[in-house]
Amino acid sequence: MKPGTKLKSVVCDTEVMVIRGGEGTIECGGAPMAEARPAAHGDLNPDFAHGTKVGKRYVDAAGKIELLCVKAGRGSLAAGGAALRVREAKPLPSSD
Repeated sequence: MKPGTKLKSVVCDTEVMVIRGGEGTIECGGAPMAEARPAAHGDLNPDFAHGTKVGKRYVDAAGKIELLCVKAGRGSLAAGGAALRVREAKPLPSSD
């Protein structure tokens, strides 16, 4: 995966853009994501049905993979079977 690549879920409406890529497969809803949207959606795995939110960045535990959600959907994101988490914003410094 290289930065700038757009991936689409094959089980829901989720679309993401790769901000920082790495090795492995990106999944949504329990199925690998693809660069082209399929004609029909597959079955959503209930274990990966927590949903995605537009504008949120999702990262793996090591911080090597970062994805930006550009279209929300019902499936949740994973990399190589490990769930991705929403990256929290960094706090701004105090301006006393």
